[in-house]
Amino acid sequence: MAGQTGGPPLPRARGGISEALIGHLRGSGPLPDPAAADAADPYGDDLQLALYLCYELHYRGFEGVDPALEWDPGLLALRAGLERRFESALRRDVPPGADLDDTLEDLLVEPVDGTGVSHFLQEHATRDRLRAYAAQRSLYHLKEADPHAWVLPRLSGRAKAGMAAIEYDEFGAGRAERVHARLFADLMADLGLETAYGHYLDDGHAEMLALVNLMSLFGLHRRLRGSLVGHFAAVEITSSPASGRLALAMKRAGAGPAAEFFYTEHVEADAVHEQVVRYDVVRGLLDDEPGLEADVVFGIDATGFLEDRLGARFLTDWGAATA
Repeated sequence: MAGQTGGPPLPRARGGISEALIGHLRGSGPLPDPAAADAADPYGDDLQLALYLCYELHYRGFEGVDPALEWDPGLLALRAGLERRFESALRRDVPPGADLDDTLEDLLVEPVDGTGVSHFLQEHATRDRLRAYAAQRSLYHLKEADPHAWVLPRLSGRAKAGMAAIEYDEFGAGRAERVHARLFADLMADLGLETAYGHYLDDGHAEMLALVNLMSLFGLHRRLRGSLVGHFAAVEITSSPASGRLALAMKRAGAGPAAEFFYTEHVEADAVHEQVVRYDVVRGLLDDEPGLEADVVFGIDATGFLEDRLGARFLTDWGAATA
């Protein structure tokens, strides 16, 4: 991964919307009608892949795709239609949130029955399962922290300072070899996976694409800055205990030192980040803009909703009920 800056090849289509969009990006056809999103499954492969493709133009783009298309009005109109469908579904399906303090405290409560992907892998890790898990997560982790950087210009004061401090750690604190995306690439190499950015897009579950798209949706819209902060809080507060279990899973499966290190690094770093995000980022934002509390809660709850969907997909694929 070192020095890699270019985008991946365009993926295979998964339906009519993504097929037309990919054809347009290749210069061989018109864009799909933005209204087509209204009839699409908001969590399905076709819409989520199309939305991912639109968003990726704001990151590294795709091999052979004109960079000028990032700001093409037709593409932006299509993206807006896809976003409306996705966000509307989330607001329909995510129950109204509780008080923010209660919501944050709930994030710290570990399930008594030990359910979830990290619990399952801690007890039932195999190299094949870890490879499948890492390939999916690579769609985010190979650009770890990038979606969150979009919110920095939308914050001020204590919230901005706290967010920037965490992002500085995520980006290696000035050391290229410690950038978290690089550490994840090292994990993938230990597992015998390809480390190129976007390599596993064709294999990405719709549930994984939706999670990555959620970060981009929140990050690229100033009106959703509170939801991005809520998403960030959910990730940082829940990361440390889950990372501890995944580090143990990597160790038990003999995944390799870099694979184990990625998660042991997150155990320590995210325990510190949890305090910064709670007391500086979240509280700093709400001291400045108290009207955003409901948005913060929505960001937390929407993240949990999509993580649960992805977790259920993993556990079903692995036959967890009979393990």
